[in-house]
Amino acid sequence: MEAPDEQLMLAYRDGDTAAFETLYTRHRARLYRFVLRSVKSRAVGEELFQEIWIRVIEARARYTPQARFTTWLYTIAHNHLVDHWRKRGLTLVSLEDDDTPGSSPDPADHAQARESLARFAAALAALPPLQREAFLLHEEGGLNVAEIAAATRTNEEAAKSRLRYATAKLKAAISDG
Repeated sequence: MEAPDEQLMLAYRDGDTAAFETLYTRHRARLYRFVLRSVKSRAVGEELFQEIWIRVIEARARYTPQARFTTWLYTIAHNHLVDHWRKRGLTLVSLEDDDTPGSSPDPADHAQARESLARFAAALAALPPLQREAFLLHEEGGLNVAEIAAATRTNEEAAKSRLRYATAKLKAAISDG
C-alpha cells in the first residue's frame, strides 16, 4: 500500500527528499493542467507551475496535515494564481487547443469530437472566473466541495453553487451542439 500524501509531506518536511519526489510524481500532471487552463500562455503556465512547487518546498517546514494534502497544494496554487492575476490584471482563460487526434479513425467522428471540444473550451472560457476555478479545482485537482471552499477561502455553499452553475453551463454548451 502506498503512503498517503500527508504522511509523505511530513516525511519530506523531516528531510526525506524521496517523499517529495513521490508527491511531485503523483500530483504534477493534474496541477500542471490546472495551471495551464488558468492562464493564457504555456510559457507563463510552466513558470507558474514551477513557482508553485517552489512555494511547496519553501512551506514544508510549516506543513501540518490539517486537511488533505491536495487541499493544501491547491490552496498554494490558488493563492499564487491570484497573485499572478492581480499583478498583471489577467483573468482565467480556456484550455489550449489540443492537436492530438482522437481514437476514432472516422474523419467525421474526429471532426465532431473536435467541435465538441471546441464548444467545451469556449464554454469553459466563458464561465465567470470563480465558477471556472471551482470547476477546475474539482476536475483537475480532484477536490470536493469542502476542499474547494478551503482552497479558495470561501464557504461551502458558495463553492457548491459555483461548481453547480459551472457544471450546468458546461453541460448545456456541450448538448447544444
